[in-house]
Amino acid sequence: MDKVDLAGKLASFDEPWVPKIVAELNGQYVKVAHFEGEYVWHSHAHEDEAFLVLEGRVDIHLRGSVVSLAPGELLVVPRGVEHKPVAHERAQVLLFEPASTRNTGGIDHEYTIEPEDLQRI
Repeated sequence: MDKVDLAGKLASFDEPWVPKIVAELNGQYVKVAHFEGEYVWHSHAHEDEAFLVLEGRVDIHLRGSVVSLAPGELLVVPRGVEHKPVAHERAQVLLFEPASTRNTGGIDHEYTIEPEDLQRI
């Protein structure tokens, strides 16, 4: 068993909206990502998605409302709920998702990364 240095992992890459796998458990990936700017509206038909803000602030836009997250705050977006993360300034986020989760759900977008193309760091 090896511990994971999240700050070190996040320092190893710079591009926003490109999650990297840092651990795996029970069919779930634990990922880190830099958020900056606006993501794309999307939903996951079969997977819940958890966002834990490590640094910065992230607004999770939902149809009809916005949930603002500060460092140390967590939000679970239930499967099927359309959402759009927004970080007005750079933020660092830990994500928990099933390994089969496509980052943009059923939407094809420039940010789309297929699950098999995710990088482990």
